Amino acid sequence: MYFFLCNLAFLDITYTSVTSPRLICVFIMAFSTMSHLECTIQYTFFVAFTSVEYFLLTVMSYDRYMAVCRPLHYHMVLNKRFCRLASFIIWLSGFIFSIPISVTTSQNVYCSSNVINHFFCDIAVLLELSSTNTASTQNIILFEGALFLTTCFLPTVVSYVFIINTVSKIKSLSGKHKAFSTCASHLITVILFYSVIFTLYMMPRASLTQNQRKLISVLFSIVIPMLNPLVYSLRNKDVMRAFRMVKRHSTLF
Repeated sequence: MYFFLCNLAFLDITYTSVTSPRLICVFIMAFSTMSHLECTIQYTFFVAFTSVEYFLLTVMSYDRYMAVCRPLHYHMVLNKRFCRLASFIIWLSGFIFSIPISVTTSQNVYCSSNVINHFFCDIAVLLELSSTNTASTQNIILFEGALFLTTCFLPTVVSYVFIINTVSKIKSLSGKHKAFSTCASHLITVILFYSVIFTLYMMPRASLTQNQRKLISVLFSIVIPMLNPLVYSLRNKDVMRAFRMVKRHSTLF
């Protein structure tokens, strides 16, 4: 689990690095102009890292399934070779999935307006501004969305169905709490990620205003990556013990 947590921590850093530095530059230097190439690079990496998180959270859900439902086989199945190979495939697949969207979007022409009413180059906003036919890009987004739904979301749900079924069979209350506590942090992360994704990209655009979409995008690209370390750290006994020691020493001074 710690191996995939390292991947998640690195992913959170890269997530915020895609949008935050440019946003800070806009606020401090009032320089809000981006070239077409810069915009292309930004949304390419944003789509890639979003795809990586889909796959990473799915593998982590399988990790939790093995830890709770098949603990005796955990170290045999999720060995170093499996973790390294899974990590390589996850990161490679994320960037492969971003290529078709990036290529088709980069070919769009923006004649009527080149002003992006957003804090970064979001695909949905760029498609609205395009004066050319965006059917190919939208079809790719729908295809990849359906693929992520079947290969990532559904396996995650199935994993937690088995986990809940296994936990419900544990007789002692302390045993149930211990088993479920191993999954609580990941479950919170999954709920935050998918709830924002569904709200931002699956709901009809007329159901949310542009300002609401920008606020949710801030939650998705900046706030949630900052919350993930807290979600996992505050549920770690070693971290909490170290935090209490620091707090105790600070009171002495």
